[in-house]
Amino acid sequence: MRGSVRGEQYAQVDNPDPFASPVWRSPVYRTPEGVIYLVQLLRLMWRVLWFVIRHPGLDLTAGALLLVWANTGWQGLVTITGIVVTCLAALRLASPRWFTRLISAPTRDRWRWWCYRRRWQAVMTISRLAPLYQGRVLLPVLGRVASSRFTDRVTVGMVSGQSPKDFADRAEGLAHGFGVRQCRVRSGQPGTIVLELVRRDALAEPMPALLIPATVDLRALPVGRREDGSLLVLRLHGTHLLIAGATGAGKGSWLWGLIRAMLPTMAAGVVRVLACDPKLMELAFGRALFDRYGRYAADTADIDALLEEEVADMQARAARCAGKQRDHIPTVEYPFTVVAVAEIAILTAYQADRKLRERTLAALATLTTQGRAAGYCVVAALQDPRKEVLNIRNLFPDKIALRLDEPSQTDLVLGDGARDRGALCDQISSDPGTGAGVGFIRLEADPDPVRVRAAFVSDDDIRAMAAAYAVPAWRAAPIGGAE
Repeated sequence: MRGSVRGEQYAQVDNPDPFASPVWRSPVYRTPEGVIYLVQLLRLMWRVLWFVIRHPGLDLTAGALLLVWANTGWQGLVTITGIVVTCLAALRLASPRWFTRLISAPTRDRWRWWCYRRRWQAVMTISRLAPLYQGRVLLPVLGRVASSRFTDRVTVGMVSGQSPKDFADRAEGLAHGFGVRQCRVRSGQPGTIVLELVRRDALAEPMPALLIPATVDLRALPVGRREDGSLLVLRLHGTHLLIAGATGAGKGSWLWGLIRAMLPTMAAGVVRVLACDPKLMELAFGRALFDRYGRYAADTADIDALLEEEVADMQARAARCAGKQRDHIPTVEYPFTVVAVAEIAILTAYQADRKLRERTLAALATLTTQGRAAGYCVVAALQDPRKEVLNIRNLFPDKIALRLDEPSQTDLVLGDGARDRGALCDQISSDPGTGAGVGFIRLEADPDPVRVRAAFVSDDDIRAMAAAYAVPAWRAAPIGGAE
């Protein structure tokens, strides 16, 4: 050791004990205070200069205010403030949408960015998402923050070598660190992720039935609310929908919400609804609607006959349109047909007649595999999502998972990894006022599950719909041969 020690680098620690082993340390050189002050002053000047360079708009505003104050004093500043406040109030009253887009939304986004920026280093370090490389701590980059009244979407640039799973495994710690209710990890551009941070629960209170729309878009039917507070719209034309949930989870609100959103097109004759109600309870309230604008069947044999007849009509329609068009356009001659099944497991698993069960399953499989292009859509409700109960569940591109009994059932409905991405269906409250109609939706075009809630369509709402859109029974002329 002594051979490698040079006097200009190390100094021996004084020790009065002559028998103690020598202790060596680096010499301490004290920097003059003037040099320290000068370096800190230069740093401050550079930071101020860099801030001025990066914010030209703020610089011009500050310069204009100083110029006004120098020429008119505080009266000029008060006048300018009054004019600005008046203009903002006028914009808010005249066009709330533009006020939100230009003023309130950017201000809220910037404020929330600053809130996350204050805690960013501490939360990333404690959560072990800031790795140490060559003696340096590498922090994930805090990007843009898009904020709403209920949620924040934070774009994060990951450190090289990190994956979205690293953040998903620590989502609970990130939620507590940032003081939010829940954190979900969404996929982003290569090298980035999006943290969806829920500040307030927009779905805590039941939502009354939505107004019947004046104009109907079959690719955007309003049925409820998303977790960020925005309106939830669902597409039926060109897809199939599976709704899975335990008893009392609110599947009926989803079925009736979709029917309610299509009422004007049903009255116009461009949409038919075929109601398959093996439970004899869910869809019977609106039987007058189905008898007028489609068909209703409750007995399993009648349902099988209905499905097989529609399969034949679908194939005939496809043959007529072959070589002429690829996408279906709803018309009175070729209406868009929705097959609504209140409980599909009764038809595919619990039916005692094996031959009838196989025929029904074959008809449903044919409709779900061939019906999209011909203008057919199957909307099915299901309690038990196991494969042996419904082995064609993968034929439904869009899926909604409501309250489920077991954690593993979430992945059975929404696909592998859905629960790891935040779809906690087994934790949805069983209280009807809190959890009825609440679930997670996974669309064909978006693999990330989104928490949503359907508007509650009560029995009175259904009776009002039937009274307003269905003609009296003695005048009804069933379309397609109602039972």
